[in-house]
Amino acid sequence: MPVPLLDVNAQNRPLEAELKAVFSNVLATGRFILGEEVEAFERECAEHIGAKHAISISSGTDALLIALMALDITDGDEVLCPAFTFFATAGCITRAGAVPVFCDVREDDFNIDLESAASRITSKTKAIMPVHLFGQCCDMDAIRAFADKHGLIVIEDAAQSIGATFKGVQCGNFGAVGCFSFFPSKNLGGFGDGGLVTTNDDALADKLVKLRNHGMHPRYYHQVVGGNFRMDALQCALLRVKLKHLSSYAEGRARNATWYIANLPLPEGCRAPAALEGRGHVWNQFTLRIAGEGRRDAFKKHLNDLGIGCEIYYPVPLHRQECFAHLPVSECPVSDALSHEVLSIPVYPELVQSQLDEVALAVASFES
Repeated sequence: MPVPLLDVNAQNRPLEAELKAVFSNVLATGRFILGEEVEAFERECAEHIGAKHAISISSGTDALLIALMALDITDGDEVLCPAFTFFATAGCITRAGAVPVFCDVREDDFNIDLESAASRITSKTKAIMPVHLFGQCCDMDAIRAFADKHGLIVIEDAAQSIGATFKGVQCGNFGAVGCFSFFPSKNLGGFGDGGLVTTNDDALADKLVKLRNHGMHPRYYHQVVGGNFRMDALQCALLRVKLKHLSSYAEGRARNATWYIANLPLPEGCRAPAALEGRGHVWNQFTLRIAGEGRRDAFKKHLNDLGIGCEIYYPVPLHRQECFAHLPVSECPVSDALSHEVLSIPVYPELVQSQLDEVALAVASFES
């Protein structure tokens, strides 16, 4: 029985009638840009995350970019970020005119290593952008202490981790801003692109609201140069339907991850991920490490041949990307190792026991 890496229809089809009704309601209003649905979604997101302000944005990538713009991070500034993450983290730093400074990541949670970051501090370092990778929060006590010591702004890249907690507090509340994504594969997956920025700073929230709409306030009066970073009213309306189920989605992912950890017959040299103490992991990915030259790729082929969906997140760390070849060389040995060892397997909440069993059988039959 094939098991896909992700099945968005398994999540969306049970909500089909409600989603269609919401679509009809928005269609009838004729209000497709900003308006009541956007405002309601933002209120509900802020309440769910526990933040004072939540500003909907056109994508998770644009959430990072507008956050950098709002914090006046620009030409010549340096921003510390992990080398092992999705491209948007460093891409947005570059687009803002700043310089991404690649730091290695930790072995235990794949998140930014502060010892590596400390060795890369210069007089131009203005911010640190920790990524809560694969659904697990960084050690935010350590990161905030590090930022305070060096006078840095903290920008949380929480694109993969809505609902994840550190010591009971949801990510998006630890830095100046938190940035989220509603790409369809995320735990709160939309019907196209969408994003969110959270902040507990009133003045910063006001600036973000202006920047997402061309820096305009009031209408046709522009105090700053912004962009078109608005999220559609229809997208917000549809996501409001799914937001009510986000906690149950997280519970389903955690249930499946727990079953894997207890029951997956891992081959020799393969390690399962873990939720560290004090972390509320939301399991956007369940990422194995398969050590040994060429074994990860052989394992991936084996699973694919048996119809088990799997993917490499990420095969090329950021410090090895061609577009960043002009930057000073960064030594990131853990990131390099991970890029040759990681493989993510299905963990989405709608998996049924027969599918979990199928994944386990496929893993057990691998002969390296």
